[in-house]
Amino acid sequence: MSEKPMRMLLRTLFLGLATAGLSPAWAAADCGDAAALVQQAYPKAQKSSDGASFTLEPHISIALTLTDDDTPGLVCKIWPAHDDLLLVAVPLIDSAKSGDGEHVGDIEILVVDRKSRQVRQRLLQPGLMNDDAVAIRKVEFDTGRYTLSPDVTAFGLRIEMANNSLPNPFSETDLRLYALAGDALRLVLDGLVVAGNGGEGDTNCAGSFHTSQVSLAMSSAKHHGYHDITVVEQTDTDNPLPDKNGECQSHPGKSVKRTYRLRYDGSHYPVPAALKALGP
Repeated sequence: MSEKPMRMLLRTLFLGLATAGLSPAWAAADCGDAAALVQQAYPKAQKSSDGASFTLEPHISIALTLTDDDTPGLVCKIWPAHDDLLLVAVPLIDSAKSGDGEHVGDIEILVVDRKSRQVRQRLLQPGLMNDDAVAIRKVEFDTGRYTLSPDVTAFGLRIEMANNSLPNPFSETDLRLYALAGDALRLVLDGLVVAGNGGEGDTNCAGSFHTSQVSLAMSSAKHHGYHDITVVEQTDTDNPLPDKNGECQSHPGKSVKRTYRLRYDGSHYPVPAALKALGP
């Protein structure tokens, strides 16, 4: 089988696999004047000559959009649960340690007043922008209704990572939840895998592949004042083989579902080992 049909098969098997980076237009969709937003949040930041990025001393780079070398850029989203607020994710890339398509860096989560553009809360997340052969493909906010208690709502940040290997494809999307309680922004769920795929093939047809998708729902049960989170994971497998005419045919296995209950322990929701993100 030619490489092109094989690629088409893998694309069908792995609908969740990102083959392209985050669109710059999408990334800055809710940012408004992204440069002014960065300048407001980081008064000492120096704008580049082309206006596409900023530098913090000594060599931390903030890109306003996805760059040519796939360096993640600023991501903003209006928070529907509190539509007077803007959620902003700021990748802080160490340009001295990054290179050859690999990145070393942190990400800072900002909660910004949409009208005044003043930063209300911020939380630095060390190491979340580190990648290598498994590269960061997308960073996006998840503003599903994560109502932890009557007066506390959380939002999510999803980071998708993937490699470019045809014989050994791999991708993983990790979710982190942040709760805004009073004046504090806290990480309450750290690195839950919500989508993934992987496997091994001969690049012609034959192989063994798996995909997983995870859904979350708030439970009525509570622990330490916060609702439990019900997590349902569905795993699918496929073992494609060429038929007698040499055409690649899918041979899916039976779907397997597993259910987990995440209980707040007073500081965070512990993540089951089977769903724990690779992490920095």
